[in-house]
Amino acid sequence: QVHLAESGGGSVQTGGSLRLSCVASGSTENTRFMGWFRQAPGKQREAIASIAVSDSDTYYPDAVKGQGRFTISLDNAKKTLYLQINAMKPEDTAMYYCAATPRFLGIRIFNADQYTAWGQGTQVTVSS
Repeated sequence: QVHLAESGGGSVQTGGSLRLSCVASGSTENTRFMGWFRQAPGKQREAIASIAVSDSDTYYPDAVKGQGRFTISLDNAKKTLYLQINAMKPEDTAMYYCAATPRFLGIRIFNADQYTAWGQGTQVTVSS
């Protein structure tokens, strides 16, 4: 079983930056993909970015890629996933979750239901 623990959230002003971290522990050897998702109050959980554990290839949904504000990265030695968020906006306010899966995802890479392990989340609040 994979355990995930996020950190790094907090309150920032518009235009600020944050780097979120997610430490993985447990039976991580079969993990193929890790990702970041977020969920704002009253909204569905949405994918922010995913990364392949084997080669660190990164994947961003079109809505995120066009913004150029989010960067996902992975330190395999530390078993730590990161999400850098720059030029933050009030609409970035949400709970941010780290997720992992041993599955081959293909086009389903941004589907939350394909990820089998989730962290508790870290709250990000952006004030104007």
